[in-house]
Amino acid sequence: MTATQRMDRVPSPSPSPSSSPTPSRRRRHRERAGSRLAAVLIVAIIVLPLVPLVINSFARGYVFPQLVPAEWSTRAWSIVLATDGGTWRALGWSMVVATTVTALALLVALPAGRVLGLRSFRGKRVLEFLVLTPLLVPAVAVAIGLDITFIRLGLSGTFWGVVLVHLIPAAPYAVLILAGAFANYDADFEAQARTLGASPLSVFRHVTLPAIMPGLIVAGFIAFIVSWSQYVLTLQIGGGKVLTLPVLLVSTASGGDMAITGALTIVYALPVVVLLVVASRHVARAGWGMTGT
Repeated sequence: MTATQRMDRVPSPSPSPSSSPTPSRRRRHRERAGSRLAAVLIVAIIVLPLVPLVINSFARGYVFPQLVPAEWSTRAWSIVLATDGGTWRALGWSMVVATTVTALALLVALPAGRVLGLRSFRGKRVLEFLVLTPLLVPAVAVAIGLDITFIRLGLSGTFWGVVLVHLIPAAPYAVLILAGAFANYDADFEAQARTLGASPLSVFRHVTLPAIMPGLIVAGFIAFIVSWSQYVLTLQIGGGKVLTLPVLLVSTASGGDMAITGALTIVYALPVVVLLVVASRHVARAGWGMTGT
């Protein structure tokens, strides 16, 4: 047998498993790439509408059809960020009110969402519809209807009156989101933890809470945004005594100064953008941790 024939009979080396990615690995790469692309698109959708506001906030004499202002100025920002102005007070009110509403909404939504997500009972659809009812009623009708009751209870024009009226649209969103999270949750893990001697608090901290954490973060984010953006309910129940950023922003916009309006709108929108980025990162991290990838 010649040397050429012996070389022809030698089998060619097969590619090692590590040299070619497996289908599951390629699928994970595609999912991660798709998640990153979706995140970039979401941030772009939120940030791009703010670009004209940024230009307006630094403009002086910015009129159509100019693409960029002929003159630039920081006058609007000096007014908006002045310590003796109302921006910081309104920002503080908005932050405290939205944070309190978020905490109370999650406190209500945790047991309600667990019942709706894990249990099947007669009248469940009716109960879900009742949860959605506050979202179907116009905010103006809710504000006018509750204003008289809140005046009698001494809650009109108070912090807690605004918090309670914000819970009406915020709590249903939190309940429905957590109901979806509990619908994909296996309660048998809790039973196994209890048989091993875990206390109810330990079961909630180490079993339930990590499993529903993505849904909890999303529910809290939505509740915060709903409260943060309320204007009609805050104006009607707060009566001008609880001055939040939406109330201040609408009042400023009616003055016709587009530079100040643009600067105040950025102050109003920036915390939401930051919170969205932080919440999305925590949801992604919790999701990857739960799947073990």
